[in-house]
Amino acid sequence: MALGSQPRWTVRTADTRYGAEIDVGLRDYMLRIYNYMASGLALTGIVAYVAAYSGFIVRIYNTPLMWLVILAPLGLVMLLSFGISRMQASTAQGLFWLYSGLMGLSLSTIFLVYTGASIARVFFITAGTFAAMSLYGYTTRRDLSRFGSFLFMGLIGIIIAMLVNLFIRSSALQFAISVIGVLVFTGLTAWDTQQIKEMYYEGDGGEIAGKKAVMGALRLYLDFVNLFMMLLQFVGVRRD
Repeated sequence: MALGSQPRWTVRTADTRYGAEIDVGLRDYMLRIYNYMASGLALTGIVAYVAAYSGFIVRIYNTPLMWLVILAPLGLVMLLSFGISRMQASTAQGLFWLYSGLMGLSLSTIFLVYTGASIARVFFITAGTFAAMSLYGYTTRRDLSRFGSFLFMGLIGIIIAMLVNLFIRSSALQFAISVIGVLVFTGLTAWDTQQIKEMYYEGDGGEIAGKKAVMGALRLYLDFVNLFMMLLQFVGVRRD
């Protein structure tokens, strides 16, 4: 949802008793979203590590099951995005955990390509960058909506370039994708955080608020994972 030229929340956080109550509610709402996101990332990391070091991902790598592992997360994202209005909040939350686990299987191959030290270093770089940009999106009074269309176009460009590079396998193009991807997902982190904050002020409660929390967590989760992958391709150290 695009914001107006003057974000509504800049008015609603005025120094009044009502505004203070809204601030407390907003902090609780955002904390709920960050907890969902962090739990999803933890589940992804655990599944990825176990799948890689148990040898499971190697055993299925050249089998049709690998295609299921790769495509199933995409299917779940589409299901959540287009079907959440017909779900209960508990169902949406369960699908989010399932998605996080399947993403762990899909991402487990990074442990076969990159060194463990490199993965850990890039993870902490990603966490620091994400935290800084999400905090900026949460606290800034600047309207970031006008950057949304540019970020979306950049995202579409990245997807197209990645599909093209599946066939031409250009290292130069891959480098460009990684650099642009880091910039795009850094910007999307701030933009999505501001949009999630704005959604809180629509005033929905109960079941709808629970669904919004899940979708907010999913958006930030995707920003984090994609930023991590772009940085890993950019500065990660490959195994010999």
